[in-house]
Parts: sequence; C-alpha cells; structure tokens
Amino acid sequence: MNPGAAPRLQAARALAPGVLLAGVVALAAGFIADHQGGPQLLYALLIGLALHFLSRDERVKPGLDFASRTLLRAGVALLGLRITLAQVGALGWGTAVLVIGGVATTVGLGLLLARGLRRPAAEGLISGCAVGICGASAALAVASVLPRTRDNERFTLLAVVGVTLLSTVAMVLYPVLVRIAGWSPAQAGVFFGATIHDVAQVVAAGMMLSSAGDTAAADSATVVKLLRVALLMPVVMLVAVVLRPPADAVEPGADVPLVPGFLLAFVALMMLGTTSLVPAELVAAAGAASRSFLVIAIAAAGIKTSFEDLLRLGWAPVALLLAETAWIAILAAVGIAAGLSAA
Repeated sequence: MNPGAAPRLQAARALAPGVLLAGVVALAAGFIADHQGGPQLLYALLIGLALHFLSRDERVKPGLDFASRTLLRAGVALLGLRITLAQVGALGWGTAVLVIGGVATTVGLGLLLARGLRRPAAEGLISGCAVGICGASAALAVASVLPRTRDNERFTLLAVVGVTLLSTVAMVLYPVLVRIAGWSPAQAGVFFGATIHDVAQVVAAGMMLSSAGDTAAADSATVVKLLRVALLMPVVMLVAVVLRPPADAVEPGADVPLVPGFLLAFVALMMLGTTSLVPAELVAAAGAASRSFLVIAIAAAGIKTSFEDLLRLGWAPVALLLAETAWIAILAAVGIAAGLSAA
C-alpha cells in the first residue's frame, strides 16, 4: 500500500459518519421535495434541526464540520460553471445597472439596519447578501468567510429559512402583481430575476407567465438571476479581504489566504464556461453536484444547531429580511417602470 494512503484512509473513515448522516438527511429532503413539492433546502434544514441530538455523538462531529464548510465551498465554486460572460453582456447596461444597484444597496441597507437594531454587522452582511444575491447559497457563502462564531452560525440558518420562505411567497405573489401592472413577459422576467432570492423560485415564477412557444419571462428571469449569482464572487471576495484578520491576530503557523480558494475556483470555472468548451452535459452535472453539496451542507449545519439557538435570536433578524426584501422589490419595480431595463 502507498505509505501516504493510510493517513488519507484514516481521515476518510473519521469523516464518513457525519458526512453520511448529512447525506441521508439530504436524500430524505429530496424525496419529500420530489413527491410533495416545496424547497429541498428548507426540508434539509428542518430535518437536520430535528436530529440535533445526534450531534452530541463525537463520531459524527468531524464529518458534520467537513460537510458544513468544505462541501459548502465546493458547491459555491461549482456555481461558476453555469455563468458565462456572454450571458451577462446580453442583458444590456440598463438591466446591469438595475441589478448591480439592487445588490449593492440591499447589502448596504442590511448593514445600516443591523447597526440601527444593534445587531452585529455580520448579520447585516449575511441577510443583505442572501436577499440581494442568491438566497441560501449567498448566505452560506458569506458566512463561510466570516469569523466562525456560534451566533453567526445560528443567524445563517435563520437567514436560510427566512429567504427560502420569502422566495416561495414571492414566487406566487409576484406573477400576480406584474399582471396587474401590465408589464410585458420580458419586463416581468427582469423583475423576477432581480428580486426573488433563490434560483429555483425565479425560474418557477417565470414559467408561470410562459406559454407554449413563448418563454420570454422564464428566459429573461433566468439570465438576470445568473447576473446576480455572478456578483456572489466579487461580493464574497470583498468581504473576505476586508474582514481578513490582521497578521498579529492569526495563530502562528496558520495559513489565512488573502482570497479563499473556492472563490478563485468560481472565477476559473466561470471563465471555462465562457469558452464554450465545456459540454452541456458536464455543465448540467456540475449544477446538480453544486445543488447536492449545498443541500448536504445545510443539512449538516442544521444537525449542529438546535431550535432553542434560533429562538434566542429574537425578532430583529426577521425584520432585517423583510425590510431588505421589500427594498429590492421596490427598487426593481421603480427601475423597470422608469424604463431603465431594456427588456
């Protein structure tokens, strides 16, 4: 046997119980979502919370930590393969300004509200990025580069629950509102893509206004949403650089990279996807793997957290998410009504 194989095998055995536990929760969540409908991420989190008592077993802790951090970062990195520069360029400057302005001001609003509510700035960053960029994925990605504290972990899980529920409400409510407003399918798609938090709900809202041969709403919603997802990398990179601990605060021998490796992988995969050299089947497989990693990660995070921990956060996080959701929707509606979007 290769001398280096034994330690790797031992490490894999140490991680296996926790990773397999989170994987089983993810599979159960997928089964429920497939047969009953609803968001798989939310089911994974709720089942994980119900199994919190298992986290007391020392055998599962290493695997749960690995799944909630390393698999999470791998899932975020794989998102880059779905985005191309051509997709972003096709939107036009007006839509780009609308989307970038929405993301920037929503994150800024989160920081201001967190300060006004006397909450940690980290909560404003997590909630603002979750609402402004891409829901649960953004919340998890931002949290992964913030200091690992118990409060941050609890707030991240609550943010995941909140943005998932708000996305589901928006998926049902926004198509009704755009019909009342009399917008074209393309305009409606821009609104969905610029405001709804999670990718799946964006596509679903667009499909509600699509008919046979006319998928303008779904198509524009998807591309606009991909622009928001593309903004995840620079925003998380900025957070990582700004909040990087000073040299004298880092433990001796610890390696704290200026830019986390998973963000560099995100950029590399986006550039690779832009070349059109990647087969469509591989892109689809990467998307499925990304989704699976994120579901397993949120299941592991749920297992590590108790309901009591979430309840201790109080009403302020809910107020943050609601205010940010209302803000980005109002901003997008005003921009579209003013003709800023060329759709």
